[in-house]
Amino acid sequence: MKHPEFLLTDELIYLNHAAVAPWPKRTGAAVIRFAEQNTRYGSHFYPDWLNKEAELRRQLQTLLNAPSPDDIALVKNTSEALSFVAYGLTWQAGDNIVSSNEEFPSNRMPWESLANQDVEFRQADLHSTDTPEDALFALVDQNTRLLTISSIQFASGLRMDLERIGEFCKRRGILFCIDAIQSLGAVQFDVQAYQADFVMGDGHKWMFGPEGLGVFYTTPEAREKLKLTQYGWHMMKDTHDYENKSWEVHPTARRFECGSPNMLGIHAFSASLSLLLETGMAAVEAQVIEKSDYLMDAIDKNMKLVLLSKRQGLLKSGIVTFRHWTLANAALYKHLQANGVVCALRGGGIRFSPHFYNTLEEIDRALELIMML
Repeated sequence: MKHPEFLLTDELIYLNHAAVAPWPKRTGAAVIRFAEQNTRYGSHFYPDWLNKEAELRRQLQTLLNAPSPDDIALVKNTSEALSFVAYGLTWQAGDNIVSSNEEFPSNRMPWESLANQDVEFRQADLHSTDTPEDALFALVDQNTRLLTISSIQFASGLRMDLERIGEFCKRRGILFCIDAIQSLGAVQFDVQAYQADFVMGDGHKWMFGPEGLGVFYTTPEAREKLKLTQYGWHMMKDTHDYENKSWEVHPTARRFECGSPNMLGIHAFSASLSLLLETGMAAVEAQVIEKSDYLMDAIDKNMKLVLLSKRQGLLKSGIVTFRHWTLANAALYKHLQANGVVCALRGGGIRFSPHFYNTLEEIDRALELIMML
């Protein structure tokens, strides 16, 4: 039975939440209400909008298990937040950064761009040792300043043991940065358990939010290490004192928000998060993992398909990548898209990323379309 919050046309089977997710019904309604209010009243209700902005910070605090909403900045996207870290830290020639060779460009390019400061970006082969974490640790030395990793790899669905990595970094005084875009909204997440210094993620994937709005978490200690690279009225301590000539930087994570907030996006994102928080992330994760397990089992039993994603013990994700034994990936992708299966070409195969509301029947229908070939 279809989930009442998702009004997708029956012509589609939506298995692409690792890319851009559809909005829940309540999110579309929130955008319409905001648009109608703005059309009729302009900014008359701006104090209410500020309350919604504060509510969104609290929702994100809950989702990440952050100690305080003061640790939450609302940013345009993951790339912006990663660049805040890359160009906020003061680097010394000879410093190095450890990551993997499977990262999305957003968690690779900012670090590579530091080469002109004589900062080395080291990329581990996550499959070269007994565990992917060991592969990262093997590249760490006395000059390692920061370890940055995706919580779940975008192409393969490989999920990292963030608690283990966080403990390793903490013992060695290494800053720990997590690109959490493939975790937030899909699986439970705990910045405190991971001892993370920086965490970032867009809202438009597993969190069902709009594009153009994401979250950037910093500990109070870590954000003091970052030079600011953008300036504007919104990041002042006395935000609405526009005559304040001797301004101070905001003491909270709002220092990373230099200008006017994306109020339309804030209303949409808050509505989407309300669905996840009402459902409960433990329940969401359980259903996401059920779908990915079911999909992996079906692919393993299918003589035409090869599972590319690795099966993991407790660290499972919602991303499943596979290929056809004989049919080219591009041809299979074209066939699926033409028949209403929304998916992605990633990691040398086809990537399915079902969410909690998808049904097993939808997965069966998508696989049946492959069997037709």
